[in-house]
Amino acid sequence: MLDKFLDLYCSLLSKVIAVLLALMVVLVFSNVVLRYGFNSGITVSEELSRWMFVWLTFLGAVVAVREHGHLGTDFLLARLPILGQKICLVLGYVLMLFMCWLMFKGSLDQTRINWDTEAPATGWSQGLFYGIGMVFAISAAVMLAQDFYKLITGQVKEEDLINIRESEEEAITFEGQPQGAAK
Repeated sequence: MLDKFLDLYCSLLSKVIAVLLALMVVLVFSNVVLRYGFNSGITVSEELSRWMFVWLTFLGAVVAVREHGHLGTDFLLARLPILGQKICLVLGYVLMLFMCWLMFKGSLDQTRINWDTEAPATGWSQGLFYGIGMVFAISAAVMLAQDFYKLITGQVKEEDLINIRESEEEAITFEGQPQGAAK
């Protein structure tokens, strides 16, 4: 049930990321055309584009956590016995969950500090800018906690213990095969 919900959540986030990227392109392109062609511009363009970029970066990181899409190395992990791999993964999950807590706490503090500060161009609360850290931390923590639960309850297959991509070329395509693999 949680798997289905997280898949839907990440699908929604992917659509939000696409919308934010499209809006950024329109804002920046329109601003460039207006500045160079008509000696005017959109006042809020740079600020909104910067905010959208930060938000889509964090939302993309949430999706990457779900898809295990962050790059890593298995230099040591691949040489360990199964028990050693599991111990390293448990330690890794504990550390990642702790980092999510630190991210949440820091973002919450920054949001509170900047809530009454207005952004120069839009006049919106600067707290909205820092709030994405909390969204990331909560989302990533839920996904990591679910993966951690699967690991400690034995639901993870031995071949899935090393789920690391050492390069972008090894990233899984939407068809489920590594890029460049024979079809």
